[in-house]
Amino acid sequence: MELKEKLVSSFLAFENTVDVDAPVHDIRSQAIKVFEEKGFPSKKEEAWKYTSLNAILKHDYSIFPKEENALEFKDVKKYFLHDLDTYKIVFIDGKYSSHLSETTHDKIDVCLMSSALSHEKYKPIIDNYFNKIAPQDGLTSLNTAFSKEGAYIYIPKNKQADKPIQIIHFSTGKESTQLLQPRNLIVVEENSHVQIIERHQSLTENSVLTNSVTEIFADKRAFVDYYKIQNDHENASLIDNTHIQQQAQSVASVHTFAFGGNLTRNNLNFYQKGEGIDSILNGVTIIEGKQHVDHNTLVHHTEPNCESHQDYKGIFDERATGVFNGKIIVNKEAQKTNAFQSNNNILLSDKATINSKPQLEIFADDVKCSHGCTIGQLDEQALFYMRSRGIGEKEARALLMYAFANNVLESVKIPQLKQRINKLIANKLGVNIGFDL
Repeated sequence: MELKEKLVSSFLAFENTVDVDAPVHDIRSQAIKVFEEKGFPSKKEEAWKYTSLNAILKHDYSIFPKEENALEFKDVKKYFLHDLDTYKIVFIDGKYSSHLSETTHDKIDVCLMSSALSHEKYKPIIDNYFNKIAPQDGLTSLNTAFSKEGAYIYIPKNKQADKPIQIIHFSTGKESTQLLQPRNLIVVEENSHVQIIERHQSLTENSVLTNSVTEIFADKRAFVDYYKIQNDHENASLIDNTHIQQQAQSVASVHTFAFGGNLTRNNLNFYQKGEGIDSILNGVTIIEGKQHVDHNTLVHHTEPNCESHQDYKGIFDERATGVFNGKIIVNKEAQKTNAFQSNNNILLSDKATINSKPQLEIFADDVKCSHGCTIGQLDEQALFYMRSRGIGEKEARALLMYAFANNVLESVKIPQLKQRINKLIANKLGVNIGFDL
């Protein structure tokens, strides 16, 4: 049985685990019909031209965990940002781990989607926000159909989360193949602030496919600072769908650090719904072997006097493949827009590949918009200069690559996280580049 057919038939079993009389279940039922009609995307679609899912869809994935799997903190401590006090929402094979988590309902809500989807107290937020900006494509509809567990974060008006929030999804590998579909909803009301760090981490070499959907709503003058750490095993694939709607004068930033995994696809969409908005999209990709990372971004400017800034850096070695497909749309009404997009890449091997397609669709006439793409190798003159000063070739190459990615790191606002990412980059480059880690 093909995976699509297995998923459609499994929806009946899923219904036995949820309240089919709840209003949200009508949304699930409609979503499975959309997935049945559209299925998985193929390379025939322009947005998926350079990324094929065929190889990862051949596995016979386990859709529902067969048993509860517990983890001890000492076994997974290295994956947490443990030198910083944070709230934690932790899932093991798709199920919530109270033992590893630290949630709260004090002034802000940092808790579970399963609670939010089933309890009456959360109904106004669910009715107003759940599945409101997620597109009706095959992958997102598949996630919506099976939506049950994930992170629910609600920051009321004029509140600031007193510490960052970590969302971590572990896959134990107790089953040979596994499909995970977390669903996150994050609502940040007027004048409120939050910082979030998200990670998907498999603990064995067994195959895992994660199809994640996150909806983020930033109200007037809200501040959302979001970090994605992607540094998984070579048999772990991730399709990450993140959709952000911003109201007037809000600031939302998403930093994506893609350092590992088999196939990673990041669909990141920003929808601006007011004036004075700033949308920030930054990314660093460092991969090797036959790894594949695809960044697909959209910023839709609909109102005047808004900004967006995209800066993606990629370093590709051996047979690695990168894709950057970035689109900026500026509506006729969105005068005085300032939109910047940059994608710069270094190929360390003749067999590494990057497919870059920056796009601008501008219907306004009073704007400042630019996009650019570079693809090249390390500067041989700079390398020669550093070696002539007594720096070894390996260290010199590492320093040049670090400098190449450094301006993206400078925008990381959590010092402890910046140190962690520095260390991950040093490990990827295979040298001690002399930073205090």
